[in-house]
Parts: sequence; C-alpha cells; structure tokens
Amino acid sequence: MSEKGVFLYIVATPIGNLGDISKRAIEIITASHNIICENPKHSLKLLNNLGLKKKLISIHDYNEKKVVEKIELDLKNKGGVLISDSGSPLISDPGFKLVQFCIENNIKITSIPGPSAIIPALQLSGLPINEFSFFGFLPKSENKIADLLSEVSKVNQTIVFFVSKHRIIMTLKLMEQKFKNRKISVSKELTKINEKVFRGKVSDVKKEILQNDQNLKGEFVVVIGEQVLENTSDNELEKYTDEIKRLLSKFSLTDVVQIVHKLSGINKNKVYKWILNIKD
Repeated sequence: MSEKGVFLYIVATPIGNLGDISKRAIEIITASHNIICENPKHSLKLLNNLGLKKKLISIHDYNEKKVVEKIELDLKNKGGVLISDSGSPLISDPGFKLVQFCIENNIKITSIPGPSAIIPALQLSGLPINEFSFFGFLPKSENKIADLLSEVSKVNQTIVFFVSKHRIIMTLKLMEQKFKNRKISVSKELTKINEKVFRGKVSDVKKEILQNDQNLKGEFVVVIGEQVLENTSDNELEKYTDEIKRLLSKFSLTDVVQIVHKLSGINKNKVYKWILNIKD
C-alpha cells in the first residue's frame, strides 16, 4: 500500500456500475491482506471483476464484536480493508465497532472515498440540496415507519432515506398523509442500466411507479423536498416581525431570509418581500 504504517482503509465500492470504482481503491484492495466485507458472495463479484483472489471476512450487526476479537492480532500487524456490499461503508452498514477498535488501539484509519447512493439521488432529485438530513433505512414494520415519518415531517429541509422494494408502495401511501404538498423524488437502480428517477408530488410518484411492475424492482432512495408554504397571508408573517428585526441587527438580509424560511416553511421570495416591506 502507498501509505506507510498499519491502516484500516474504509473503501467505497460501486453501487451498481462496476466501472465506478476508483484507481486508488483498486490499489488498496489489491495490496490488502484482510478484506472485511458485509456479504462475501456479493463482494466476490467485485473481486472477480478485478481479477483478484482474496480471503473475505464477513462482518454484520450480529457478529461484528466477535469478528473484531478474532482478527485483532492481524489488524494490529497488517491492518485491513473495510468494504460494504455497495457504496461507502458505515453508511447504514456495519463497521462501527471495527472503527472504534482501531481508534482505541491506535490503528490508523483512512477513507478511500467514492460511490454512495445518497449523493446521486440528491443530485438527480431536482430538489434543494444545500442542506439535508439522512435517515438511513426505514424500519421494517408499518407502524414504526409511520411513527418515523411523523417525526421526519417536522424537519423543514430536504430529507433522504433508503427503502427496500418490499416497502416502497406502503411507504409512499404513508407519505401521502404526511407530505401531501411536498415534492419528492424516488430513485431506483442508480448507476445501473435500469436507473430511473420519479419526481413530483407523492400521489403522482406512487401512481407512476405502479404503472409498471418493473418499477418495483431494485433498491430505492427517497428524497423529500423542504416544506414550502406558497399561499401564506401577511398575517402569518406578522408574528415573525419582532424576531426578524432582531435578526437583521446581527445578520445579513440573505441570512435572515434563510433563517425565517427554515423556521416557518414560508416561501423565501415572500419572506424576502415581507422583510423589505418592514425595513422601509
């Protein structure tokens, strides 16, 4: 490996298109003694594509502590590589205890950045992405999904989460109740041949997905746009007048517009015009 010393390399791997792996990632994987992965069968496809034969050590939520204890000596002497089934390790994937162990034992850690489903889903959504919150995979039960969506609906910024093909329609039905007027995007099979992005209001996206059974195959990334209240009366803005005047003494007009928009969900252009009006 190019770096000196013993390292744990956290290496991002393709989320679909195998051609997306970086040159540096290939070099690190090729030189590594220990390759720690989520699912050996899945990771074997990547290694075969690279023409590599490596011993794969499986790690998941239920065995992570035992695996770390088992390979402790090897990690201290030779380091290792952590990869996930796809994308960037540790993002809704195992590896937290492994990283903790390395930190506690002064084993250097470095990240080999690369593919992640979150970023292309945001880029392709057509929604504001300067600020967003990521909630990982949704729970398995309908009640728990409903509870989480209730909490998520209070977040007034772009929201991202993963959904399995088995729960996408159920999730969209629940979202119709909580995010009726917020625009969303649903991305499937990102970077693959059958990549597709559905955009619009929740009801329209659900209807479009249900038009073809092929739309229900693959893994999904859901992006929910921030809440925007277009038809807001001046009375609703009046209650923020004192706060706006206070903020204007400390921040720029642009910053105040952003802050009030985040607090209220009111359209930025309307907030801007209101502030200009009270400043005059």
